[in-house]
Amino acid sequence: MNMKSHMFLKTYPLLCFLFLSSFVYGQLDYKYYDTTCPNLTKIVRNGVWSAISNDTRMPASLLRLHFHDCFVNGCDGSILLDDTSTFTGEKNAFPNRNSARGYEVIDAIKANVEKACPSTVSCTDILTLAAREAIYLTRGPFWPVCLGRRDSLTASQSAANDQLPSPFEPLVNITAKFVSKGLDVKDVVVLSGAHTIGFAQCFTFKRRLFDFDGSANPDPTLDQSLLGSLRSVCPNQSDSDSNLAPLDAVTMNRFDNVYFKNLMNNSGLLESDQALMNDNTTAALVSNYSRNPSLFSKEFAASMVKLINIGVLTGQNGEIRKNCRVVN
Repeated sequence: MNMKSHMFLKTYPLLCFLFLSSFVYGQLDYKYYDTTCPNLTKIVRNGVWSAISNDTRMPASLLRLHFHDCFVNGCDGSILLDDTSTFTGEKNAFPNRNSARGYEVIDAIKANVEKACPSTVSCTDILTLAAREAIYLTRGPFWPVCLGRRDSLTASQSAANDQLPSPFEPLVNITAKFVSKGLDVKDVVVLSGAHTIGFAQCFTFKRRLFDFDGSANPDPTLDQSLLGSLRSVCPNQSDSDSNLAPLDAVTMNRFDNVYFKNLMNNSGLLESDQALMNDNTTAALVSNYSRNPSLFSKEFAASMVKLINIGVLTGQNGEIRKNCRVVN
């Protein structure tokens, strides 16, 4: 463990226990696998590093996969399950279909973990660690991860469609979904900062370019130079819907606070991103993070600790899957 991660854990030794004590009675622990799978973090980090070396989009994909897992009935690895005869899973829910990525990376890491520690580590813990490592390897913050989560026995496409925030929703709806998970408006802004890396398909923002709110004109808040460049990537025709544009065109492969600077300059890509500037509370937070990268880094880590402990399964609940795609 390097000095940065060591100091974080040293500074916040009780963070996991304090947050979780009333929910899972301390069954998660930083040292959960210290004796049963001592090389777990190293195996996960090496797997993530290999994936990033082959695909620079992978950090954002792994973080999004993790977020979409936790937001649907808790962090339980349900997003990793394939459909079966008894349930329709989350992979083909509207927010995930043809956009959720990184399944193969988790499969590969799981296979290596199984070789080292058979039937010991849950797919949920692997995904949780992989998301943390992906951001850390992209110059982002490090946050402590308590371990001992177990994997769900089912998944729900309808729950994914209902519970995941959408870039097409107004801010009040998105905030309500966060609050329903035990998060708050600050978490909305902080976690939106993950859009400092990654890409979005044109269909998620194209109406801002050509027909905003049925006006037959572009979104008047969108920076004109950005509008021109986006129209070249996303021409007004259906066959451009799956084309990709960076969420942060300035530092697209580095986890930093430039996303917030973009919002201050009317250069947020998604309507739901730029909407953060239309509310006094969220706009003030955006302004703070745009000026203070250390504050954003610290508070992103704190919000992730809250996120990764939503609705976890522990003890005898759930199982430890041998294959992340299927229930044992």
